[in-house]
Amino acid sequence: MAAPRHVAVIDIGKTNAKLALVDAEILREIAVLKTPNRAVNAAPYPHHDVDRLWSFILAGLAEFARENAIEAISITTHGATAALLDADGELALPVLDYEHDGPDTVAGEYDALRPPFSETGTPRLPLGLNLGAQIHWQAKAFPDRFAAVRSILPYPQYWAYQLSGVRASEVTSLGCHTDLWSPARRDFSALVDAMGWRGLMPPLRAAGDRLGPILPKIARRTGLDPQTPVLCGLHDSNASLLPHLVARKHRLSVVSTGTWVVTMAVGGRQKPLDEARDTLVNVSALGTPVPSARFMGGREYEMLTAGLGADWTQRDVERVLAERILLLPSVQQGSGPFPHSSARWMGQPGPGERLVAASFYLALMTATCLDLIGADGDIVVEGPFGKNALFGEMLGAATGRPVLPQDGRETGTTTGAALLATGSAGKQMPTESPEARPVNQSFAQYADAWRKAVAEICA
Repeated sequence: MAAPRHVAVIDIGKTNAKLALVDAEILREIAVLKTPNRAVNAAPYPHHDVDRLWSFILAGLAEFARENAIEAISITTHGATAALLDADGELALPVLDYEHDGPDTVAGEYDALRPPFSETGTPRLPLGLNLGAQIHWQAKAFPDRFAAVRSILPYPQYWAYQLSGVRASEVTSLGCHTDLWSPARRDFSALVDAMGWRGLMPPLRAAGDRLGPILPKIARRTGLDPQTPVLCGLHDSNASLLPHLVARKHRLSVVSTGTWVVTMAVGGRQKPLDEARDTLVNVSALGTPVPSARFMGGREYEMLTAGLGADWTQRDVERVLAERILLLPSVQQGSGPFPHSSARWMGQPGPGERLVAASFYLALMTATCLDLIGADGDIVVEGPFGKNALFGEMLGAATGRPVLPQDGRETGTTTGAALLATGSAGKQMPTESPEARPVNQSFAQYADAWRKAVAEICA
């Protein structure tokens, strides 16, 4: 059977959701639809508007189907999210927004239950960023409704279930700072058994498994072929990693950018991970542990540049470098490599200089994350930051390693998700490093000054 060429990818990020039609032969998006992904701030707690997203997905699939024969559907979403289904396949509770502070109200009790970092590779995170903490709080706060839960589905698999009617679990979402998975054992963690949740976890399936064809009602509503396969799907950062993980046999790092900046090291230096600095063990689509670190860089950039436009000049760059206008961490507290440090400026930036310094700050935070996980080799930058030349140049100066911006596509998540359908992950990705470029010494000196200032405030 020929590999699918036109793959529809459902890509739900924390800030925006999109539906992309990917030509799998050339690994490019040929059509894209987008919508904001806003939480509903209503009882019983802030939750994702899955009904609106579902309408967007179905309308988009129908629009794509009018122009092209969609041959497969793949799914990728943000992490720290699960759907709790009842026996009829309906939501027993709304899909919790992980930025809600409800789980913090029972944090002490949860801390006594959660497995150690050595078992799960999961750092303790605030709010609902640990999926186990979410589920524990939901069970405590809504016992009657939780008693009706029959399945706990990671978020990508919830959408796969909506399309196919098949319930599944998958390791990239289970292994993403959830407390629910043991990467070394490749099995659920002790927490799952202690809480009696194992029976609620659907069968494990690989990210690229075809769960089944779309449901008849989906075919009728969208005009898709009733035999269109639905893939199990995967976590978004792991979707960005997958093409490079398969294609590149040497050491490399992948920086997946969006609301979160997630750094992942493949074949890097062995280095103990520091759970207090938001390092973690991700689990790749191949089931392998991947040392990772992250911070909320996309959200920070939005906060820093709101109302400023996108204009800066070379003179702005020169002044920021010469006068050491520094932004020190952290703009978004509670996560990242400096979770308890409050952001502060050194110097007085104008609008253009603020844009420049913000890009430098994000690059230096990324370089810090890469160092924390022992990353080595080429640095592949996926997503929006791949188009930011200031970010790329400062990241290269701070690390002394080649930076490969993947700016031919808007995101690497859709490519990775689409490749699940082809069985040829990575065959189109470049495998050679670029020629070494001399490090810009002004940038390198700025990076040194930033690190020194950070060391002083975080001492």
